[in-house]
Formats: sequence, C-alpha cells, structure tokens
Amino acid sequence: MTKSGLKLGFIGLGIMGAPMASHLLQAGHILFLHTRSKVPAHLVDNGATLCTTAQGVAERADIIFLMLPDTPDVEKVLFGETGVAKGLKGVAHAPAGRRKTVVDCSSIAPIATKAFAEKIQALGCDYLDAPVSGGEVGAKAASLTIMVGAEEKSFERIKPLLELMGKNITRVGGIGDGQICKVANQIIVALNIAAVGEALVFASKAGADPARVREALMGGFASSRILEVHGERMIKRSFQPGFRLALHQKDLNLALQSARSLDVALPQTAMAAQLMQSCAALGHGQADHSALVKALEAMASHPVAPDV
Repeated sequence: MTKSGLKLGFIGLGIMGAPMASHLLQAGHILFLHTRSKVPAHLVDNGATLCTTAQGVAERADIIFLMLPDTPDVEKVLFGETGVAKGLKGVAHAPAGRRKTVVDCSSIAPIATKAFAEKIQALGCDYLDAPVSGGEVGAKAASLTIMVGAEEKSFERIKPLLELMGKNITRVGGIGDGQICKVANQIIVALNIAAVGEALVFASKAGADPARVREALMGGFASSRILEVHGERMIKRSFQPGFRLALHQKDLNLALQSARSLDVALPQTAMAAQLMQSCAALGHGQADHSALVKALEAMASHPVAPDV
C-alpha cells in the first residue's frame, strides 16, 4: 500500500463499516480509525492507524466517514467531549475545496441530520449525509447503493471515494435528502420482506414446497431481490445478520416519526414495524431482518421450513 493517498478517517467499524473502511485502505488512502468495539486486526495490519477518540480522528484526517447505528450515536460521536467537532476547531478559514469534511453514512433522522450539518458547517467544514443500502454483502463487494444529500461541489469532491464503496451513487438533493431517501428505501424493503414472508408461510402451510414456490416465482412478475436473497434465507433458516432486524426497526420508527410530523399516513409501514416489534419480543432483534418471517410463522403456528 502506498502512503500518497488522502488522509481519511472512519468511525464505526461494525458489520458494514469494517469492509467499507477496508476498501478505502486498499485504494491506497491513509486511514485513521475509531470504534467502540475492537478494531478488525486486518485494518491495522495493513497500515491503518487506531485513534483512541473521535476527536483524534478529526484532528488527523481531512475527510471523516461515520457509519454508526442511530441518531444518538452520531450526535455523541460528533459533539461529545472527545467528539469530531473538537478535532475540527481551528479550521474555519480553510479555502473552499480544502475544507475538512464529515460524511455520515449512518441511517438517522433527517431533521437531526440538518441540525448536525449546521453545527459542523459553522466550524468551516463541509457535511454530507450519505446513507447506504446493500447490507453486509454490498459492503464487502463494494456494491452499496449510496444516497447523498449535499451541495453539488461537495458531492463531486467526495464522489470518487464513495465509488470505492458503492456502485449506485446518487445525489438526491440538499443536506438531509439522503436520509429521506434512505427512509423511503427502508419502507420498501420492509414491506417486501413482509410480502415474501407471508407468501412463503401461506405456501408452506398449504402443503407446497416453499423452495419450489420461490423458484417458480423468481421467473415471474413477483421476482425481486428480496425474494431472491431473503426468501432463500427464510427457507434455509439462515438468519445470521447481514442487516440486523433491530436496526431496520429503528429505521421504520424514523419513518413513522417523520410521517407524523408531515401528517402523512403510512399504514403498511406501521404494520411492518409491528411485525418487527413482535420479532424483537420473540428474541430475534439481533437476527437478520429477514427474520421478520418468524412473527408471521408464530401467528400461523407454522414455520416456512424446519429450523436447522
């Protein structure tokens, strides 16, 4: 690895954050890391520098990526006692194009995102919200969909780095619009998981082979990525998390909170949120979000397939 790349920071090295950071490192960039869990050894072994605080990352890096679970986590990392903001002080007079930049890839509340951005911009830095979709598989394959809210110039400057982690990268609009798009994405994904789960529970309890039903449906208009990937998980009982159900539950709560503030009814989203709540109550909150089917199975007193 060369040491001629950009100085980048990455905070949050979970299921998706670790492979995302790895792609940046493999591209030859200088990487400064911080996470509340153990840093994956391969990142440090390949030249990344571990920092004990988020402030330390911000002091050393010019562009800081965040990949954190929820809104309070982002707020704490940005504005806590040893947060990113402390490491950004003193850079307010940097020329345009050379400002330190925060890129939040977490999925959090759009309104909070706008407030966080205002505080970071007041320090003379740029801010982009760039939530991602694609789960662990997409993170490892660098094929994530990335939905960006940012000024055009900031987006164009950061886009080459995003292209190291994703394939479908779209500037949706201004700051906060990336998070709005991600909430919409999570609504669609949740409803599709619920639909696939209902179909397979129905087929299985009616006496058909759910694997063959899925195979047939994959060749018709009902075909979808959810049916392909999560339908297979439901049949094979493979619920090791690629994206934890508890995190998707959080995203649907964001959707419903936003809907209330907008006077918008989201009845199907509310139903999916209740199914996820049922799963969490059954102890499946840390499983993959395809485990939503377990709530439907409980109501039917019938599993799609026997647990392995």
